[in-house]
Amino acid sequence: MENARDVAKQTMALVLAGGRGSRLKMLTDNRAKPGVYFGGKYRIIDFALSNCVNSGINRIGVVTQYKSHSLLRHLQSGWSFLRNQFNEFIDLLPAQQRVDEEHWYQGTADAVYQNIDIIRDHNPKYVLILAGDHIYKMDYAALVMDHIRMGTPVTVACIPVPKSQASALGVMKVNDDNLITEFVEKPENPATMPGNPDMSLASMGIYVFDADFLYQTLDKDAANPDSHRDFGKDIIPALVNEHLVHAHDFSKSCIRNRGNKSIVYWRDVGTIDAYWAANMDIASVQPQLDLYDINWPIWTNQVQQPPAKYVQDINGTSSIVRNSECSAGCIISGSSINQSVLFTQVRVHSNCYLSESVILPFCIIHRGCRLTKVILDRGVELPRNLIIGEDPVADARRFYRSEGGVTLVTRKMLQDLRQKEPQLFVDFDNYRADFIQSF
Repeated sequence: MENARDVAKQTMALVLAGGRGSRLKMLTDNRAKPGVYFGGKYRIIDFALSNCVNSGINRIGVVTQYKSHSLLRHLQSGWSFLRNQFNEFIDLLPAQQRVDEEHWYQGTADAVYQNIDIIRDHNPKYVLILAGDHIYKMDYAALVMDHIRMGTPVTVACIPVPKSQASALGVMKVNDDNLITEFVEKPENPATMPGNPDMSLASMGIYVFDADFLYQTLDKDAANPDSHRDFGKDIIPALVNEHLVHAHDFSKSCIRNRGNKSIVYWRDVGTIDAYWAANMDIASVQPQLDLYDINWPIWTNQVQQPPAKYVQDINGTSSIVRNSECSAGCIISGSSINQSVLFTQVRVHSNCYLSESVILPFCIIHRGCRLTKVILDRGVELPRNLIIGEDPVADARRFYRSEGGVTLVTRKMLQDLRQKEPQLFVDFDNYRADFIQSF
């Protein structure tokens, strides 16, 4: 039996990072979902890439398509440490238009198929296909080892999820040998697990293929005019019908929370509410996802910034920060921050109150603002005394308010608001130019 290190060297990973993620609304207007900021200093894609590197899988292709500039810039800046001399790399793989010159990637299977020549050139024995838009920590080498032990040419990683969330995922049934007997992509009425009517067994969007079998499968799918060119809709269900697909239980390869080994953490942050909730977990006293484990670090692009700073305002009022993350470059002046996540170089002026909020990089919050259950997109600058999160009707009229009561604010929304309610922006141009002097 091969050991994990040898298996990792024989594996090439493909991270599918081309999707928009439309359920994240305006957060993905200018960036692909895997490029969305998360957890104070990361991008969503950093978790899949870090799992690869920590697992010893250092041959990685990142398949991009939708508005990929921000994502590509992040990868070039933060993920250039792999060395080609040691057969380590991250290849950036935009649509190759391999079949003709008219079509971009038509589905997840087509995204891999258009890069099949590149994969073949690297001659892997196993191909690991990953979704680039989930938050979790996983030992992929353990997954591939399990794939080899099970003996089928395809393995799908799976996890139990509440039935209410399963309609957005692929749902499966398995037998006593962990062989998948049924697979339905995004079913309206998801099948539940035996003995547990509230839970469904869902695909994590992670597949392991024997490389030669993958090539044959993709060639066959490309020749089928009725295919959607998608793993979840076409390829996996067809292979399940041929009894060729095993299920891998995520609990076997999950990197556990050091403080609570019973936690198996995986989040699809595909909606505004799910994205907000996952960030809130990061800020909690005992987060379920352990980001402080030096044995399994999450790598990212490290921008050189000074440490976060907390100062008194002009009247001597001190800042109060509770259960929050404040990243490098932040300056908090005489304000109260509670259960919030502040990204790089956020400036919070005096006499502000932030609660259960996610503030993306380079935001400026001028004095007297109150934010409750708010997400501010990158570069948002709020005028003085703006209150968000306390009046659902006003929030829905001015910004985007989710079903769960989370208010998303973007620069475009503030530009529109300035036209509709100019009284909120009185003297805005005068005071924003010199606000730094009052810290």
